[in-house]
Amino acid sequence: MTKNILIADDNIEIIKILRPYIRKEGFTVISALNGKEALDKFEQYNPQIILLDIMMPIFDGMEVCKLIRLKSNTPIIMITARSEDSDKIWGLNSGADDYIVKPFSPGEVVARIKAVFRRITAHKNNEPSIIKYQHLELDIDNYSVKLDGVSVNLTKKEIEVLWVLSTYPNKIVSRDTLLDEIWGIDYFGDPRTVDTHIKRIRAKLQLSEQYNRDIKTIWGMGYKFEVKDV
Repeated sequence: MTKNILIADDNIEIIKILRPYIRKEGFTVISALNGKEALDKFEQYNPQIILLDIMMPIFDGMEVCKLIRLKSNTPIIMITARSEDSDKIWGLNSGADDYIVKPFSPGEVVARIKAVFRRITAHKNNEPSIIKYQHLELDIDNYSVKLDGVSVNLTKKEIEVLWVLSTYPNKIVSRDTLLDEIWGIDYFGDPRTVDTHIKRIRAKLQLSEQYNRDIKTIWGMGYKFEVKDV
């Protein structure tokens, strides 16, 4: 299987630096220097992973990410010079799976890519699965969530967090377990990103005890997806 990686960055020097390191791991590198070219190359080569710079001409990385998410769940790692939490959350809300803040080492980038590729490979080896509770349906193969038959707009990572929690109803799942299963053991980011994702899931799904489903925070231990209709 050919493992294509699309690197979209208007700084050609960054692409030149990363290319030999990524090729050494057995990946084929596809490059793009602006947002339009990134979208064209995505359609042409169907890459398994995308490294996407935020600041690019024509379309910026956020816009490219949103457009790709309309049709694909291909893992996207944002490359950004911005380190503020609001910018990181903005990127994750656009549909990104992870982010790397400049300046970075090629070794860090390769570690992130390998972690993401391990996760998507493991998922493809699993059987198709759908979880249903009263009023709530989660389809992990199609990355869709429905509440009372109506689709709810959750990001890819929000769906993955909900999937892991709902796989273990009424059981405590630690933050470290969520980080390892969803972001990978090589995750270098802020562990509080789990808290941010769960807060958004609660709001979007109107989770509370009155609906017989809720994500409870178990202080010092983790989170528990509580349902009364298991």
